[in-house]
Amino acid sequence: MDSEDPNDSRGYHLEVGPDDVADAVLLPGDPDRVETVAATWDEANEVARHREYHTLTGAYEGTPLSVTSTGIGSPSAAIAVEELARADVDTVIRVGSCGALDPDVSTGDLVVTEGAVRQEGTSDEYVREDYPAVASGEVVSALVAAAERLGHDYHVGTTLSADSFYAGQGRPGYRGYLPAHQADLVDDLRAANVTNVEMEAAAILTLAGLYDLRAGAVCTVYANRATGAFEVTGERRAAETASLAVHLLARMDEAKRAAGADRWHAGLSLS
Repeated sequence: MDSEDPNDSRGYHLEVGPDDVADAVLLPGDPDRVETVAATWDEANEVARHREYHTLTGAYEGTPLSVTSTGIGSPSAAIAVEELARADVDTVIRVGSCGALDPDVSTGDLVVTEGAVRQEGTSDEYVREDYPAVASGEVVSALVAAAERLGHDYHVGTTLSADSFYAGQGRPGYRGYLPAHQADLVDDLRAANVTNVEMEAAAILTLAGLYDLRAGAVCTVYANRATGAFEVTGERRAAETASLAVHLLARMDEAKRAAGADRWHAGLSLS
């Protein structure tokens, strides 16, 4: 790896270049979820598969898009964003699963991330710890519009990204091990109005901010930490919401160009 050119447009890990992927890429964690995402599209073709990174490119309602799995956690997600940026991608949207903290959030609901708590350590290696991990306003708007159009229950809020599934999310580890500083984590997060917990969004949003990419995240709720509910459901809802959001972003871009605007705003219309 040390002999590889870090500025090579064809990624060492993803094995994709500018001709392989669309401008917008969806980022599920699980490689098997790539097929779930692409099943909502008009068409899809595999372009690469290497380690945890599985990439398909196709179209949704005529809009080109791609999907690349990132594996579990922020280190591998950051690699994906790095190499997609080198492939001239301009928009990345995490499509994942999460645990909710609000007792009023049901399993199968969607959570759209506005900003993320950087409890993961990957982003600390890129920038000072007080640099914010924020989603693009355009991506948040498109995800909300897509969920509304599709009739999916959704929530918009702040996400915490952790580096571990157990202690880092306030869950006891092997033999009940839980360090004292994590014992009240869930209660503290709930008091701070944090909506959900997962493992990748903060790093993706931080790198997107550094590299001037549009980014966001939509996760289906598998577990509610307040009620104890657990159900593996809603993967397709998150997938089709993110896919439709990419289509809406393309239309937003067209409206911006027609109006000579640099950013999408309430005064523009998609009609």
